Amino acid sequence: MFRDLLLYLNDDGHQQDHVATTAALAQRLGARLTGLAVSEPLAAHAEYLPPEALERYQAAWRSRNARLAETFQAQVSHHAIATEWRAVEDLRMDRSTVDVIALQARYADLLVIGQVDPDRPADLVPADLPGQAAVMAGRPVLALPYAWQQRPIGQRIVVGWDGERESTRALADALPLLTVAELVQVVVVGNHAGPSDPDGDWPGADIAAHLARHDINVELVHQASGDVPIADALLSAAADSDADLLVMGAYGRSRFREMVLGGTTRRILSEMTLPVLLSH
Repeated sequence: MFRDLLLYLNDDGHQQDHVATTAALAQRLGARLTGLAVSEPLAAHAEYLPPEALERYQAAWRSRNARLAETFQAQVSHHAIATEWRAVEDLRMDRSTVDVIALQARYADLLVIGQVDPDRPADLVPADLPGQAAVMAGRPVLALPYAWQQRPIGQRIVVGWDGERESTRALADALPLLTVAELVQVVVVGNHAGPSDPDGDWPGADIAAHLARHDINVELVHQASGDVPIADALLSAAADSDADLLVMGAYGRSRFREMVLGGTTRRILSEMTLPVLLSH
């Protein structure tokens, strides 16, 4: 069950919507909601800054985090939920913003992050932040689009299924939402159905049957892809079903300190039109 949600906030212009959406989800699930702000670490050679410059830098971040705390408290006051606010402001130079978010997420059931708005990027926050957090944290991540008409999350869910470990993990992590959804569609795109069943069963039939055993109202959908990227096919299937949540595996790996995400994951995160729950 999701009993402990963590929401990462920054001043991207969408923070009020993100708090309102996540607070409504927490109330629906009977979960506690923690808001998190993270000061960006100082750039290299910052130790050579004069003390007054360093203090101005730190004061600016404390002021920003205080504004985010006010936004968080104002929005959650409309919901009957338990809340907490955290601001991490003592970042070391050898620890990135993503590192801190991933660490904090390990103490929660679900991490909620807004999609990075390309019109308001943050200098030290990667554009694929939700995917990187999912790979690094070991927790499911709910990514909220910056351009999205708010509506309740988790009533009509599309699950992208390819039979691999990542999509299996995502499906298992999403079970608390799948079991209370009105409709769950398992979407298999083209030939990307994962390992073939030796008995020749219809791709996706076994996982649909598994979900049905959890008393989930499930449908199996085969989405032709042709030359269409898998990400586009999944988003099209979600639009066709009027879904309010897409569940999928986050494909990626860490190479030294560089995060390399799979093409489908990156494309979904850049073009998402609805909330996406990612797991690695």
